[in-house]
Amino acid sequence: MKKMLRVVSVLGTPYTIFEGTTIDFPDLSDCDGYCDTTIKKIVVSDMSEAEGRPGAKADLNHYKRKVIRHELIHAILFESGLSNNSWAENEELVDWIAIQFPKLEALFQQAGCNELLKEGA
Repeated sequence: MKKMLRVVSVLGTPYTIFEGTTIDFPDLSDCDGYCDTTIKKIVVSDMSEAEGRPGAKADLNHYKRKVIRHELIHAILFESGLSNNSWAENEELVDWIAIQFPKLEALFQQAGCNELLKEGA
């Protein structure tokens, strides 16, 4: 069943994130998520079709969050004007950023980068 998860601001541009199945979004038939920059929409599989399938991820919610991050990276690169560069469309690079982002965020928090910026240092 198609479900709107939320609207997010990607560098000032609103994108709507949807969740559903291949019935709701036929383009999910060959992927777990996609970003349509022409209509500012991100779609992620609800993973119901993956449950119980051989090779399916054990923690589908964790995987779904990674897919959403991946598609948001595509949106960020597009909205920043970098999508015209071949490296910005490279799925391996986008996936690397999506996978590593939680670790990068934790590192920046550990280093106090956000607090330093707020203090003007």
